[in-house]
Amino acid sequence: MSVQNHSSDMVESMVRPVGGTEHSWCRAVSSGTGNTVLALQLSKEHDISLFQNALHKLQNAHPILNSKLHKNTATNTFYFTTPRNPTLQLHPPLILSHPQHPSLSPLQAVLERELNTDAWSDSGSLSSVRTDLFFASVYALPGSEWVVVLRLHTAACDRTTALSLLNELMELMIGEGAGTAKGIEEKGEVSLGIEDLIPSGKSKKSLWAHGLDTLGYSLNSLKLTNLKFKDVKRPRCSEVVRLKLTKQNTHTIMAGCKSRGIKLCGVLVAAGLMAAHSSKCRVDQSRKKYGVVTLIDCRSIVEPPLLAQNYGFYHSAVLNIHHVKGGENLWDLASKSYMAFANSKKCNKHFSDMADLNFLMCKAIDNPGLTASSSLRSSLISVFEDPVFDNSSKMQRELGVEDYIGCSSVHGIGPSIAIFDTIRDGQLDCACVYPSPLHSREQMQELVDNMKTVLVDGTY
Repeated sequence: MSVQNHSSDMVESMVRPVGGTEHSWCRAVSSGTGNTVLALQLSKEHDISLFQNALHKLQNAHPILNSKLHKNTATNTFYFTTPRNPTLQLHPPLILSHPQHPSLSPLQAVLERELNTDAWSDSGSLSSVRTDLFFASVYALPGSEWVVVLRLHTAACDRTTALSLLNELMELMIGEGAGTAKGIEEKGEVSLGIEDLIPSGKSKKSLWAHGLDTLGYSLNSLKLTNLKFKDVKRPRCSEVVRLKLTKQNTHTIMAGCKSRGIKLCGVLVAAGLMAAHSSKCRVDQSRKKYGVVTLIDCRSIVEPPLLAQNYGFYHSAVLNIHHVKGGENLWDLASKSYMAFANSKKCNKHFSDMADLNFLMCKAIDNPGLTASSSLRSSLISVFEDPVFDNSSKMQRELGVEDYIGCSSVHGIGPSIAIFDTIRDGQLDCACVYPSPLHSREQMQELVDNMKTVLVDGTY
């Protein structure tokens, strides 16, 4: 729903209060989790004015990209306002300074810098004035290479939105797009929040049931096992380790998933649990409990159904707890973990528990001491139910895209490792994001290397 606002500073702007999930993400982003970044490394320069014009067309086609986020400090509420005309402005290319970690590629160095750019914290401008939800930057690398960065607030951009944005931007940049979101009728206003689209009866739960489930989640979280924390005192940032498999290994894993009736998320969870447990329990082989969050794109199951070109945040989460004692078989644990998630989804917990999980997330942000060592870790791993399948290599070659990474920050409330999986031209490529210095780069590189070993060994 949208209403016309006639205040002097918002003339001709459309206004919509944020929904419950969007509000939780506003809180999470303020704490450091949910800064979504797409970084593309280009082998050739492009006209910046052409780039900006393409971004303005996307803002016209998708009003959420042109919206601003306001916070009412008196009531601690948030709302979107959408000006009639695009406002994003690109500046001359930035010069990439030397990365703190010499092993990082220029692309990853820029990505981590942008993941930790603080535009929406409570201590910043958000508490007093409206703030854009969408930023774009260009970095100049030695020679004629660029890194183009799109940075978005997660309340306005889930992973599906980020992928659609990337594809539509590339189409516009090479003159194949029309700037109208592939035929979707644009109404000039921000779409409803996910809570307003949940099918009737799917989120129904009594007050007593809400209380019991909230208590259950709280008590279980106190019993979960975490990765070893390296530094719980210093300020945190988000860092990234990549996990890549060959086309042959990827094909074998996907075929194994298909033959067992499970999805890739189950295998990634199993590999993560096995790697984490081996690092945690090299001597003590006792049974441990780990939390896993699986994110579901709900566009196809809300009413009315949405498409990928409906921009916004339309994911929900399911939290499952898994027991690991060591010595598990990859495929047995993958099937077990996936079926636990599938059963939760079948019981509509992604809708019925949405408010409970949002409430607990905000409570943890307000009271970090409720989490282990005030770490704000809500689970060991987060994954997506379905991977992104990227088959846009032709467009990428035409634009000179050598590589790209897309992910979100997690150094506020969140998991120890968030996996953003993409299958590009048949090869699995995961951006694994973690909070530093809570976990060290060496620690997480070892964990991801062990995950890769588990995955590759599972293909034989």
